[in-house]
Amino acid sequence: MTRIALALVWLLHWLPLPLLAAVGRGFGRLLFALGRERRRVTLTNLRLCFPQMTEAERLALTRRHFEAFGRSVLERGILWWSGKERIQRLVRIEGIEHWRAVADRPVIWLAPHFVGLDMGGVRLTTEFPLVSMYSRQKNPLVDALLLHSRTRFGNSPMASRQDGLKPVVREMRKGRPFYYLPDMDFGARDAVFVPFFGVPTATVTAMSRLANITGAAVVPCVTRQLPGGAGYVATFHPAWQDFPSGDVEADTRRMNAFIESEIVKMPEQYYWLHKRFKTRPPGEKGVY
Repeated sequence: MTRIALALVWLLHWLPLPLLAAVGRGFGRLLFALGRERRRVTLTNLRLCFPQMTEAERLALTRRHFEAFGRSVLERGILWWSGKERIQRLVRIEGIEHWRAVADRPVIWLAPHFVGLDMGGVRLTTEFPLVSMYSRQKNPLVDALLLHSRTRFGNSPMASRQDGLKPVVREMRKGRPFYYLPDMDFGARDAVFVPFFGVPTATVTAMSRLANITGAAVVPCVTRQLPGGAGYVATFHPAWQDFPSGDVEADTRRMNAFIESEIVKMPEQYYWLHKRFKTRPPGEKGVY
């Protein structure tokens, strides 16, 4: 079944982007209709983060999220099999001067989990050596494809999350920026409970600790999916001042607050299908 699905994605990646985007939105609507469990997870996340919304508004936002997610799934075929030139046309880079201003030192590119995350990351590898991390997938074929897409243009090694941060530190000290995706629930280990839209959320503290160890600057890089066939834009933000602060918990709060500020600009594009609040503070009941 996996091979059949991947064959369909391969066939679809030849389509012009406006047509592929339309098919992807349709695929997302199908996932919404059939994916009861992930629909429930998304609605739970939205209830926690946007209690001021009505249930009808949250349901409409969930539909838009599934459409954006469906697009991103099918458009990954471009990352897996298209040439460098098409990917560079597909994803525009803005604000690169913010990175260049601090490129004489180690740099962490903070990349939150929006649906365009892989588009931005692979686009950057077409021009700039970098290092990133990934979680091994249960399906070996999918795992191989994801790793292939993120390393296919060379000189951008990937470290497995299971290997820890030592390989990342080594590459950062060689001058490679670290494309870092820290905003998922990896459990209570190496995490603190800090607010995310007012909800105590297990959040890894590695960015603060890594910046302290390496002297790295933090330059957020957020990728936005554009309407229709307009592609994506990866936007670099100014480097954070006074980071790390010496207070790991305060630094982690700051990271979540920044991600919140980006989510409200495009709430349908954040990765709401993930059980972000699975790990609860001691004594608190689960939300899923």
